[in-house]
Amino acid sequence: MKNIFLFVLLSIFYTAAFSQHITYSQPESGDSKSMDFQIIGKLKENFLIYKNNRNDYAICSYDDEMRLIGRTNLTMMPDKVLNVDFVVYPDFAYLIYQYQKKNLVYCMAFKLNSEGKLLTDPIPLDTTHINFLADNKIYNTTYSEDKSKIMVYKIQKNNGRFHFTTLLFNDSLTLLHASDIQTNFDDKQDRFSDFYIDDSGSFVFTRGNKSSSRDYMNNLALVIKAPDADTFSVNGVKLLGNYLDAIKLKVDNVNNNYVINSFYYTKPRGNIEGLYTAVWDKDKNQMITQQFLQLGDSIRNLAKSDKNLKSALDDFFLTGIILKKDGGFVITAEGHYSDSRSDPWNRYDYQYGNPTFSPYNSYMYSPYSYGYGGYYGGYPYYNNNYGYSQRYYYNNVLVLNLNKNGTPDWVSVVNKSQYDDQSDNYLSYASVLTGGRLHFLFNTVERRTEIVNDQSVDKTGKVTRNPPLRNLDRGYQFMLRYGKQVSATQIIVPCIFRNYICFAKIEYE
Repeated sequence: MKNIFLFVLLSIFYTAAFSQHITYSQPESGDSKSMDFQIIGKLKENFLIYKNNRNDYAICSYDDEMRLIGRTNLTMMPDKVLNVDFVVYPDFAYLIYQYQKKNLVYCMAFKLNSEGKLLTDPIPLDTTHINFLADNKIYNTTYSEDKSKIMVYKIQKNNGRFHFTTLLFNDSLTLLHASDIQTNFDDKQDRFSDFYIDDSGSFVFTRGNKSSSRDYMNNLALVIKAPDADTFSVNGVKLLGNYLDAIKLKVDNVNNNYVINSFYYTKPRGNIEGLYTAVWDKDKNQMITQQFLQLGDSIRNLAKSDKNLKSALDDFFLTGIILKKDGGFVITAEGHYSDSRSDPWNRYDYQYGNPTFSPYNSYMYSPYSYGYGGYYGGYPYYNNNYGYSQRYYYNNVLVLNLNKNGTPDWVSVVNKSQYDDQSDNYLSYASVLTGGRLHFLFNTVERRTEIVNDQSVDKTGKVTRNPPLRNLDRGYQFMLRYGKQVSATQIIVPCIFRNYICFAKIEYE
């Protein structure tokens, strides 16, 4: 389960200039470009990173100067771990993993301290018997914003039905409730969103339906399971004849709401008309606002790169939702596409032809792992391309500030133009919310020199071009899209240095 990246916008915004300081780690001898990794986070004063180099698993601990101060080799883990997830607290973390032995899949956990050392023996959470041809990546993990609740869930497909098993734990990994629920599912027409739990432990996701395998969704439901319930509450959403793109769902624990966002169409294969947004009130158990916000020519003119106004938004994908205390939210969307001589880019194939739409698949946090992410789950996914050239384009970022009624207060655009061949690891952006501003960090090449640009948006929607990041003259290539903000002023970003992976800490001062 990808980590929930939720920030509350500050009520006071500063206008002072920002400076940044960059500190690099030294790559270990085994940290090759093929290494899988996860940036776990900041525990006390240390930064922890999980590494998997050809089934050699380790937790590495770095100090504030990004010096390696400890390495815990996870020798007790089996050779072929199928998936790992982390739940991070201020002074400890849980490592939750799954592996297969013969025809059994095991879900286990460790507890780690702030130095990355193990505090417990392996803790069994669940086991599942599977047949020879079944998918063995069946467990996923999600947790509440306050991390008081952790849910391990598995979804198994059998004879056209999905069998949901949910295991709700507290922050001591004590089992609170287990459920087994079956529901019908059509591979060709049904689509699930990401899965979340709120601070009370309610399990929530959306389920969309398409009239045919090549259309966008013309039917949507919000699905909720209360912490102690053994059934789903399915709440239909009226789309008024419109069609939806991939769904971005967020849990607003401050206002006890569920927020749904998507781009929408007025016909199955038409152009993007605008933004669909809806807010479900959990206490009232009803939709309190629903908007089909048409994005007019003024916004399209800001957003477009080299397209006409009608199709100006067709390459944009929702990338994030930032919730505000007053019930409003900020939405970001990025324009990007790819092309090749043998495989023309298609938005539908990009979204629905990748494994992130399978609710029982989860993947490693590495740019070199098969099937990493997906804008649907956080980062773009592309199949590996062999024998032909592929070029990737990542362009402007659209930023929309919506109030609690779902109507926009302002719309801004962060202008950028990026492309690369064969790989998009160095494209797209990292976002950092600090000092009351939302910063966008992205690579550009100016006068044959690679720099990291920093543009920020304040509470009024004003875009400021900040000075580029310093300390970039040492041969490091930043993979900003895989960065993770680990504190109010710090982000950890993976880099390539002489064909090795290392990590940079960017700190705002």
